[in-house]
Amino acid sequence: MLDDLAELRTFERILTLGSLSAAARDLGVGLAVVSKRLAALERRAGVRLINRTTRKLSATEDGLALLAHTERVLDELAAAEARLASGQEAPRGLLRVSSPISFGRIHLAPVAADLVARHPGLDIQLKLDDQLIDMTEARIDIAVRIGSPRDSEAIIHKLMDSWRILVASPAYLDRRGRPAAPGDLVSHDILRYDPAAGPWRLQGPDGAVAEVEAVPRLSADNGDAVLDWALAGCGVSLKSTVDVSAELAAGRLERVLPDWRSAPAPIYALLPSARHLPTKTRVFLEAIAARLRAAA
Repeated sequence: MLDDLAELRTFERILTLGSLSAAARDLGVGLAVVSKRLAALERRAGVRLINRTTRKLSATEDGLALLAHTERVLDELAAAEARLASGQEAPRGLLRVSSPISFGRIHLAPVAADLVARHPGLDIQLKLDDQLIDMTEARIDIAVRIGSPRDSEAIIHKLMDSWRILVASPAYLDRRGRPAAPGDLVSHDILRYDPAAGPWRLQGPDGAVAEVEAVPRLSADNGDAVLDWALAGCGVSLKSTVDVSAELAAGRLERVLPDWRSAPAPIYALLPSARHLPTKTRVFLEAIAARLRAAA
């Protein structure tokens, strides 16, 4: 399969750009050449790699499997070329990163902007979604998850432990009073991202545990909306420490019941393979780990 790298590069360009004609333009060859290379690759593989209709194309299951290996091979070749050209390995190529929306906006977007500014050969694509996505189907290089990871096939790389803490705006607390114990929260306006997830379970001093029903006055399926409500003085919310560290430091939010917090919620990076860690992946992991340590 590696006898003709031109076929593999063409195959990768077709799926990345979405059409044979776009791949031809990108590679600087004719459409007939692209079609011929794809046909040759499928003939040698003995399976169909791309489903083609008059309106769109998509990778078959075999095509997705080959694409993952192809991208790693091409990344390694690009890194080798960079080492030969400059004497050192630089991150290059396209890095696809998945994470929850709020976490990605707060932490991954600034890291991505900084890295592409420092490394001209690196491109980063963020896929922000609060729903879990299939890493193979979406061709994800790094998936950041908060809490116990569910993808048993991925390689798990722990970034740090985090906790969720109670926060509200100083204006809200001045108006409604500052709770002295978890039971006091029943008289406060609750803001929730997960209204159907059951009571808040909090851990306190000396191993104490408290459950708070936390029936919301306002709830949303987006963490940014809940954070905006808290900043606007609408009530008390339970938020991840790394997501509200800037607001706490600036005094826009205040910690409520500072001796109480949730159980640890580890932050993980999921990787498709442990055998090969491209420079672009390693550099991104190091950068996000450093940012999270600073936020914590």
